[in-house]
Amino acid sequence: MKINKTGKFLHFVAILACSVLPLFSGAAWADRIKDLASVQGIRNNQLVGYGLVVGLDGTGDQTTQTPFTTQSIINMLAQLGTTLPTTQSLQLKNVAAVMVTANLPAFARIGQQIDITVSSMGNAKSLRGGTLVMTPLKGADGQIYAQAQGNLLVGGAGAVASGSKAVVNHLLAGRIVAGATVEREVPTALGQGPFVHYEMRTTDFGTTQRVVEMINREMGPGTAQAVDGRLIQVIAPEGSSARVAFMGRIENLEVRPVKAMARVVVNPRNGSVVMNQMVTIESCAVAHGSLSVVVKTAQEVSQPNAFADGQTVTTSQSDIEIKQGGGALMHLKAGVNLSDVVRAINALGANPQDLISILQAMKSAGALRADLEVI
Repeated sequence: MKINKTGKFLHFVAILACSVLPLFSGAAWADRIKDLASVQGIRNNQLVGYGLVVGLDGTGDQTTQTPFTTQSIINMLAQLGTTLPTTQSLQLKNVAAVMVTANLPAFARIGQQIDITVSSMGNAKSLRGGTLVMTPLKGADGQIYAQAQGNLLVGGAGAVASGSKAVVNHLLAGRIVAGATVEREVPTALGQGPFVHYEMRTTDFGTTQRVVEMINREMGPGTAQAVDGRLIQVIAPEGSSARVAFMGRIENLEVRPVKAMARVVVNPRNGSVVMNQMVTIESCAVAHGSLSVVVKTAQEVSQPNAFADGQTVTTSQSDIEIKQGGGALMHLKAGVNLSDVVRAINALGANPQDLISILQAMKSAGALRADLEVI
Protein backbone atom coordinates (compact mmCIF):
# COMPACT_ATOMS: atom_id res chain seq x y z
CA MET A 1 0.00 0.00 0.00
CA LYS A 2 1.37 3.40 -0.99
CA ILE A 3 1.03 6.52 1.11
CA ASN A 4 1.17 9.85 -0.70
CA LYS A 5 2.86 13.00 0.60
CA THR A 6 -0.47 14.43 1.83
CA GLY A 7 -1.10 11.34 3.93
CA LYS A 8 2.38 11.52 5.44
CA PHE A 9 1.84 15.20 6.31
CA LEU A 10 -1.52 14.56 7.97
CA HIS A 11 -0.03 11.64 9.91
CA PHE A 12 2.81 13.88 11.11
CA VAL A 13 0.34 16.62 12.15
CA ALA A 14 -1.73 14.09 14.14
CA ILE A 15 1.34 12.82 16.00
CA LEU A 16 2.49 16.38 16.72
CA ALA A 17 -0.97 17.37 18.03
CA CYS A 18 -1.12 14.37 20.34
CA SER A 19 2.33 15.15 21.74
CA VAL A 20 1.76 18.89 22.20
CA LEU A 21 -1.80 18.72 23.55
CA PRO A 22 -0.86 17.42 27.02
CA LEU A 23 1.53 20.35 27.43
CA PHE A 24 -1.21 22.89 26.76
CA SER A 25 -3.79 21.02 28.81
CA GLY A 26 -1.44 20.88 31.81
CA ALA A 27 -0.74 24.61 31.58
CA ALA A 28 -4.42 25.40 31.23
CA TRP A 29 -5.13 23.94 34.66
CA ALA A 30 -2.29 25.84 36.34
CA ASP A 31 -2.81 29.10 38.23
CA ARG A 32 -0.29 31.81 38.88
CA ILE A 33 0.84 32.32 42.46
CA LYS A 34 -0.54 35.88 42.30
CA ASP A 35 -4.00 34.32 41.77
CA LEU A 36 -3.59 31.90 44.67
CA ALA A 37 -1.92 34.10 47.30
CA SER A 38 -1.35 37.71 48.29
CA VAL A 39 1.60 39.39 49.98
CA GLN A 40 1.02 40.00 53.68
CA GLY A 41 0.77 43.70 54.49
CA ILE A 42 -0.07 44.82 50.95
CA ARG A 43 -3.74 45.74 51.15
CA ASN A 44 -6.30 48.34 50.18
CA ASN A 45 -7.78 50.87 52.60
CA GLN A 46 -11.38 52.10 52.58
CA LEU A 47 -12.15 55.83 52.63
CA VAL A 48 -15.46 57.56 53.34
CA GLY A 49 -16.72 61.11 53.34
CA TYR A 50 -19.88 63.22 53.54
CA GLY A 51 -20.57 65.84 50.90
CA LEU A 52 -23.08 67.70 48.75
CA VAL A 53 -24.08 67.24 45.14
CA VAL A 54 -25.25 70.43 43.43
CA GLY A 55 -26.62 71.28 40.00
CA LEU A 56 -29.51 68.83 40.01
CA ASP A 57 -32.57 69.49 37.87
CA GLY A 58 -35.08 69.73 40.72
CA THR A 59 -34.42 66.14 41.82
CA GLY A 60 -32.52 66.91 45.01
CA ASP A 61 -33.46 66.44 48.66
CA GLN A 62 -36.63 67.91 50.08
CA THR A 63 -34.88 70.04 52.67
CA THR A 64 -37.94 70.19 54.93
CA GLN A 65 -37.59 66.45 55.51
CA THR A 66 -33.78 66.31 55.51
CA PRO A 67 -32.53 68.95 57.97
CA PHE A 68 -28.93 67.75 57.68
CA THR A 69 -28.89 68.87 54.04
CA THR A 70 -29.95 72.40 55.03
CA GLN A 71 -27.38 72.52 57.81
CA SER A 72 -24.65 71.35 55.43
CA ILE A 73 -25.53 74.07 52.93
CA ILE A 74 -25.39 76.75 55.63
CA ASN A 75 -22.01 75.47 56.87
CA MET A 76 -20.57 75.33 53.36
CA LEU A 77 -21.71 78.86 52.51
CA ALA A 78 -20.27 80.12 55.81
CA GLN A 79 -16.86 78.68 54.86
CA LEU A 80 -17.12 80.48 51.52
CA GLY A 81 -17.86 83.81 53.19
CA THR A 82 -21.65 83.90 52.95
CA THR A 83 -23.52 84.00 56.25
CA LEU A 84 -27.17 82.98 56.45
CA PRO A 85 -29.42 83.18 59.51
CA THR A 86 -29.95 79.78 61.05
CA THR A 87 -33.66 80.50 61.39
CA GLN A 88 -34.12 80.92 57.64
CA SER A 89 -35.87 78.01 55.96
CA LEU A 90 -34.18 77.02 52.72
CA GLN A 91 -36.22 75.34 50.00
CA LEU A 92 -33.59 74.01 47.61
CA LYS A 93 -34.36 71.23 45.15
CA ASN A 94 -31.05 71.17 43.32
CA VAL A 95 -28.88 69.94 46.21
CA ALA A 96 -28.55 66.43 47.69
CA ALA A 97 -26.59 65.09 50.65
CA VAL A 98 -24.42 62.12 49.68
CA MET A 99 -21.93 59.64 51.07
CA VAL A 100 -18.68 59.31 49.12
CA THR A 101 -16.70 56.06 49.29
CA ALA A 102 -13.37 55.14 47.74
CA ASN A 103 -10.76 52.41 47.82
CA LEU A 104 -7.19 53.60 48.45
CA PRO A 105 -4.85 51.08 46.79
CA ALA A 106 -1.55 49.97 48.21
CA PHE A 107 1.48 52.12 47.35
CA ALA A 108 -0.75 55.09 46.42
CA ARG A 109 1.28 58.30 46.20
CA ILE A 110 0.37 61.94 46.79
CA GLY A 111 -1.25 63.37 43.70
CA GLN A 112 -2.48 60.02 42.39
CA GLN A 113 -6.14 59.97 41.31
CA ILE A 114 -8.58 57.26 42.34
CA ASP A 115 -12.20 56.45 41.45
CA ILE A 116 -15.02 57.24 43.87
CA THR A 117 -18.65 56.19 44.35
CA VAL A 118 -21.30 58.75 45.31
CA SER A 119 -24.58 57.57 46.91
CA SER A 120 -27.59 59.56 48.05
CA MET A 121 -28.43 59.44 51.76
CA GLY A 122 -31.55 61.66 51.73
CA ASN A 123 -34.77 61.60 49.74
CA ALA A 124 -33.40 62.81 46.42
CA LYS A 125 -35.05 61.46 43.28
CA SER A 126 -31.97 61.38 41.08
CA LEU A 127 -28.29 62.38 41.09
CA ARG A 128 -28.09 62.52 37.31
CA GLY A 129 -26.28 65.60 36.05
CA GLY A 130 -25.03 66.63 39.49
CA THR A 131 -21.60 67.86 40.57
CA LEU A 132 -19.91 66.81 43.78
CA VAL A 133 -18.32 69.73 45.60
CA MET A 134 -14.99 69.28 47.35
CA THR A 135 -15.34 66.51 49.94
CA PRO A 136 -12.58 65.23 52.25
CA LEU A 137 -12.25 61.44 52.43
CA LYS A 138 -11.14 59.98 55.76
CA GLY A 139 -9.76 56.62 56.80
CA ALA A 140 -10.49 54.49 59.85
CA ASP A 141 -8.07 56.61 61.91
CA GLY A 142 -9.97 59.84 61.17
CA GLN A 143 -7.19 61.32 59.03
CA ILE A 144 -7.89 62.86 55.61
CA TYR A 145 -6.28 60.80 52.86
CA ALA A 146 -7.93 62.21 49.73
CA GLN A 147 -10.05 65.09 48.39
CA ALA A 148 -12.97 64.31 46.06
CA GLN A 149 -14.74 66.52 43.53
CA GLY A 150 -16.18 66.20 40.02
CA ASN A 151 -19.16 65.53 37.78
CA LEU A 152 -21.19 62.40 38.43
CA LEU A 153 -21.74 59.69 35.87
CA VAL A 154 -25.10 58.01 36.53
CA GLY A 155 -26.11 55.21 34.18
CA GLY A 156 -29.88 55.36 33.79
CA ALA A 157 -32.86 57.57 33.11
CA GLY A 158 -36.22 58.39 34.66
CA ALA A 159 -39.34 60.45 34.13
CA VAL A 160 -42.37 61.49 36.22
CA ALA A 161 -45.62 62.78 34.75
CA SER A 162 -49.25 62.88 35.94
CA GLY A 163 -48.53 60.69 38.92
CA SER A 164 -46.77 58.03 36.84
CA LYS A 165 -43.10 57.20 37.23
CA ALA A 166 -40.68 55.30 35.02
CA VAL A 167 -37.09 54.56 36.05
CA VAL A 168 -34.36 52.73 34.12
CA ASN A 169 -31.48 51.48 36.30
CA HIS A 170 -30.56 53.09 39.63
CA LEU A 171 -30.41 56.88 39.72
CA LEU A 172 -29.35 57.45 43.35
CA ALA A 173 -25.74 56.31 43.00
CA GLY A 174 -23.02 57.17 40.54
CA ARG A 175 -19.27 57.10 39.99
CA ILE A 176 -16.63 59.67 39.23
CA VAL A 177 -13.63 58.27 37.41
CA ALA A 178 -10.43 59.72 38.88
CA GLY A 179 -12.66 61.85 41.10
CA ALA A 180 -10.37 61.98 44.14
CA THR A 181 -6.77 63.04 44.59
CA VAL A 182 -4.59 61.34 47.20
CA GLU A 183 -3.32 63.82 49.81
CA ARG A 184 -1.71 61.42 52.32
CA GLU A 185 0.26 58.22 51.78
CA VAL A 186 -0.12 54.98 53.68
CA PRO A 187 3.31 53.44 54.34
CA THR A 188 3.49 49.88 53.03
CA ALA A 189 6.51 47.69 53.72
CA LEU A 190 7.61 44.93 51.35
CA GLY A 191 7.94 42.30 54.03
CA GLN A 192 9.56 42.37 57.44
CA GLY A 193 13.33 42.08 57.57
CA PRO A 194 14.73 39.36 55.30
CA PHE A 195 11.34 37.66 54.85
CA VAL A 196 8.23 38.15 52.72
CA HIS A 197 5.07 36.35 53.75
CA TYR A 198 2.49 35.09 51.27
CA GLU A 199 -1.06 34.43 52.45
CA MET A 200 -3.06 31.84 50.53
CA ARG A 201 -6.57 32.98 49.65
CA THR A 202 -7.99 29.69 50.93
CA THR A 203 -6.64 27.32 53.55
CA ASP A 204 -5.45 24.23 51.69
CA PHE A 205 -2.43 22.28 52.88
CA GLY A 206 -1.97 20.50 49.56
CA THR A 207 -1.97 23.65 47.44
CA THR A 208 0.25 25.45 49.96
CA GLN A 209 2.82 22.66 49.77
CA ARG A 210 2.78 22.78 45.97
CA VAL A 211 3.43 26.53 46.05
CA VAL A 212 6.38 26.00 48.40
CA GLU A 213 7.82 23.29 46.16
CA MET A 214 7.47 25.47 43.06
CA ILE A 215 9.20 28.46 44.70
CA ASN A 216 12.07 26.28 45.98
CA ARG A 217 12.50 24.66 42.58
CA GLU A 218 12.60 27.95 40.66
CA MET A 219 14.21 30.30 43.19
CA GLY A 220 16.52 27.90 45.00
CA PRO A 221 16.21 25.24 47.74
CA GLY A 222 15.20 26.56 51.15
CA THR A 223 13.76 29.83 49.78
CA ALA A 224 10.18 29.12 50.90
CA GLN A 225 8.80 27.41 53.97
CA ALA A 226 5.17 26.75 54.91
CA VAL A 227 4.27 28.14 58.32
CA ASP A 228 0.78 26.59 58.26
CA GLY A 229 -1.93 25.75 55.76
CA ARG A 230 -2.31 29.39 54.76
CA LEU A 231 0.96 31.28 55.39
CA ILE A 232 4.24 30.85 53.44
CA GLN A 233 7.50 32.46 54.56
CA VAL A 234 9.90 33.37 51.75
CA ILE A 235 13.50 34.58 52.07
CA ALA A 236 13.78 37.69 49.88
CA PRO A 237 16.84 39.72 48.89
CA GLU A 238 17.53 43.07 50.56
CA GLY A 239 16.95 46.31 48.67
CA SER A 240 13.72 47.58 47.15
CA SER A 241 14.62 47.07 43.47
CA ALA A 242 15.99 43.56 44.00
CA ARG A 243 13.02 42.59 46.15
CA VAL A 244 10.51 43.91 43.61
CA ALA A 245 12.16 41.90 40.82
CA PHE A 246 12.27 38.83 43.06
CA MET A 247 8.58 39.07 43.95
CA GLY A 248 7.71 39.72 40.31
CA ARG A 249 9.26 36.39 39.36
CA ILE A 250 7.49 34.54 42.17
CA GLU A 251 3.99 35.85 41.47
CA ASN A 252 4.14 34.68 37.83
CA LEU A 253 5.13 31.10 38.68
CA GLU A 254 2.36 28.66 37.75
CA VAL A 255 1.11 26.07 40.22
CA ARG A 256 -1.56 23.45 39.71
CA PRO A 257 -3.77 23.68 42.82
CA VAL A 258 -5.25 20.68 44.54
CA LYS A 259 -8.86 20.04 43.62
CA ALA A 260 -11.31 21.75 45.92
CA MET A 261 -13.40 19.75 48.34
CA ALA A 262 -16.91 18.82 47.25
CA ARG A 263 -19.34 21.55 48.26
CA VAL A 264 -22.92 22.58 47.57
CA VAL A 265 -23.91 26.17 48.36
CA VAL A 266 -27.61 27.02 48.66
CA ASN A 267 -29.31 30.38 49.20
CA PRO A 268 -32.84 29.92 50.61
CA ARG A 269 -33.67 33.61 50.06
CA ASN A 270 -33.55 33.48 46.27
CA GLY A 271 -33.56 29.72 45.72
CA SER A 272 -30.13 29.47 44.07
CA VAL A 273 -28.15 26.23 44.25
CA VAL A 274 -24.48 26.03 43.17
CA MET A 275 -22.25 22.94 43.30
CA ASN A 276 -18.69 22.28 42.15
CA GLN A 277 -17.46 19.45 39.96
CA MET A 278 -16.37 17.28 42.92
CA VAL A 279 -19.95 16.68 44.09
CA THR A 280 -21.21 13.10 43.81
CA ILE A 281 -24.27 11.26 45.09
CA GLU A 282 -24.91 7.73 46.23
CA SER A 283 -27.82 5.64 45.03
CA CYS A 284 -30.97 6.69 46.88
CA ALA A 285 -34.75 6.98 46.58
CA VAL A 286 -36.46 10.37 46.90
CA ALA A 287 -40.14 11.28 47.17
CA HIS A 288 -41.14 14.95 47.29
CA GLY A 289 -44.76 15.91 46.75
CA SER A 290 -45.66 19.33 45.38
CA LEU A 291 -47.66 21.56 47.69
CA SER A 292 -49.61 24.51 46.26
CA VAL A 293 -51.69 27.09 48.09
CA VAL A 294 -54.27 29.13 46.12
CA VAL A 295 -55.98 32.15 47.70
CA LYS A 296 -58.96 33.68 45.89
CA THR A 297 -60.52 36.96 47.04
CA ALA A 298 -63.85 38.24 45.72
CA GLN A 299 -65.52 41.60 46.42
CA GLU A 300 -69.21 41.34 47.47
CA VAL A 301 -71.78 44.09 48.13
CA SER A 302 -74.00 43.83 51.23
CA GLN A 303 -77.36 45.55 50.56
CA PRO A 304 -79.77 46.05 53.55
CA ASN A 305 -83.54 45.64 53.32
CA ALA A 306 -85.62 48.52 52.05
CA PHE A 307 -87.13 49.34 55.49
CA ALA A 308 -83.95 48.54 57.45
CA ASP A 309 -81.90 51.37 58.90
CA GLY A 310 -78.60 50.35 57.40
CA GLN A 311 -75.95 51.22 54.84
CA THR A 312 -74.61 49.48 51.78
CA VAL A 313 -71.08 48.16 52.39
CA THR A 314 -68.50 46.21 50.39
CA THR A 315 -67.03 43.05 51.91
CA SER A 316 -64.23 40.72 50.87
CA GLN A 317 -64.71 36.97 50.78
CA SER A 318 -61.55 34.83 50.67
CA ASP A 319 -61.36 31.21 49.60
CA ILE A 320 -58.19 29.25 50.42
CA GLU A 321 -57.46 26.02 48.57
CA ILE A 322 -54.53 23.72 49.33
CA LYS A 323 -53.44 21.06 46.84
CA GLN A 324 -51.01 18.28 47.65
CA GLY A 325 -49.49 16.50 44.66
CA GLY A 326 -48.67 12.85 44.66
CA GLY A 327 -45.12 12.38 45.88
CA ALA A 328 -44.06 9.39 43.82
CA LEU A 329 -40.93 7.59 45.01
CA MET A 330 -38.13 8.06 42.46
CA HIS A 331 -34.85 6.19 42.38
CA LEU A 332 -31.69 8.24 41.78
CA LYS A 333 -28.68 6.38 40.49
CA ALA A 334 -25.25 7.06 41.90
CA GLY A 335 -23.47 9.87 40.07
CA VAL A 336 -19.74 9.93 39.48
CA ASN A 337 -19.42 13.45 38.02
CA LEU A 338 -21.24 16.76 38.02
CA SER A 339 -23.22 16.11 34.84
CA ASP A 340 -24.59 12.85 36.25
CA VAL A 341 -25.56 14.58 39.49
CA VAL A 342 -27.37 17.37 37.64
CA ARG A 343 -29.14 14.87 35.39
CA ALA A 344 -30.28 12.82 38.37
CA ILE A 345 -31.56 15.87 40.30
CA ASN A 346 -33.33 17.30 37.25
CA ALA A 347 -35.22 14.03 36.94
CA LEU A 348 -37.14 15.00 40.08
CA GLY A 349 -38.66 18.03 38.35
CA ALA A 350 -38.43 20.11 41.54
CA ASN A 351 -38.16 23.88 41.68
CA PRO A 352 -35.15 25.51 43.39
CA GLN A 353 -36.90 25.87 46.75
CA ASP A 354 -37.90 22.19 46.75
CA LEU A 355 -34.41 21.26 45.61
CA ILE A 356 -32.92 22.86 48.72
CA SER A 357 -35.09 20.65 50.94
CA ILE A 358 -34.18 17.59 48.88
CA LEU A 359 -30.45 18.27 49.14
CA GLN A 360 -30.69 18.77 52.90
CA ALA A 361 -32.53 15.47 53.24
CA MET A 362 -30.00 13.68 51.02
CA LYS A 363 -27.17 15.07 53.14
CA SER A 364 -28.82 13.83 56.33
CA ALA A 365 -29.33 10.38 54.76
CA GLY A 366 -25.66 10.20 53.71
CA ALA A 367 -26.46 10.10 49.97
CA LEU A 368 -24.89 13.50 49.17
CA ARG A 369 -21.11 13.29 49.10
CA ALA A 370 -20.41 16.97 49.65
CA ASP A 371 -20.46 19.70 52.27
CA LEU A 372 -23.77 21.53 52.28
CA GLU A 373 -23.40 25.27 53.01
CA VAL A 374 -26.39 27.56 53.51
CA ILE A 375 -25.71 31.27 53.01
